[in-house]
Amino acid sequence: MIRLTALAALVSVAVSTPAFAQCTDADRNALIAFDKSWGEAGTSGNAAVLKNVYADGYMTMNAVGTVDKTTTLANNARDVERNKATPQPVTVPDHYVIACTAGTATITHRSTTAAPAGSSAAPTYGRSIHFLEKRGGKWEVVSSTGHALSPQQQLVYMEPDWNDAVKAHNSGWVESNYASFSTDVSSRTGLLETRAQTIESARNDKMVYDLLELSDLGIRVEGDVGIVTGINRVKGTDAQGKAFDRRVRFTDTFIKQDGRWQVWATQGTIIQ
Repeated sequence: MIRLTALAALVSVAVSTPAFAQCTDADRNALIAFDKSWGEAGTSGNAAVLKNVYADGYMTMNAVGTVDKTTTLANNARDVERNKATPQPVTVPDHYVIACTAGTATITHRSTTAAPAGSSAAPTYGRSIHFLEKRGGKWEVVSSTGHALSPQQQLVYMEPDWNDAVKAHNSGWVESNYASFSTDVSSRTGLLETRAQTIESARNDKMVYDLLELSDLGIRVEGDVGIVTGINRVKGTDAQGKAFDRRVRFTDTFIKQDGRWQVWATQGTIIQ
């Protein structure tokens, strides 16, 4: 059994987007926009943009060793040309954490890579870390690295994704991420719901959620089964417009099927 209970650093990455150092909201938004335009330029092979993204002296590591700016640009151009004839996977960045000073910045984010059209392959998950300096009034990447997410880290990220789906009344998330034989026990009513009933509940939910905040997370993984425990603070107004603010201690059980984690069972208890 693999256990992960000391999650302070990972949770801060996965379930929050705090401001660090001198980062204002404008700084953070500008750096996220920079990162996304960099990704788009890499996918399309826009060499003119990429030359301005990478700093002179840029260095990174790959499977064969250290790679500089010139080699990185050449590799990107080669890969884009080679991949023109076949559908390619699409990578989407999210869960950004930005740290910056007046002249330096660190961008980290999750990367979810979906299989190309027509493929049944499961998505893959990683985390990227980019180090930037401001030179001549503009940001340039001086180094970059990344790693695949462990099963525990994938489960940590599923919890805030789940909260986002609840807040948005996104029944599609339930359809995509609940196993066909899942069960859901309501912390409010104690009722047991099947997957189909949970989808319907999400679709018809009339609550307005102002805050969904995770804390006290712990994870256990054994083979293709994972358990996440924690506390979820839920704040908002119910269908009658009455305000509520409650804390729910939950146990979520996941099963890995077809290469990805799915909700198997979930139950919560309101903390009085």
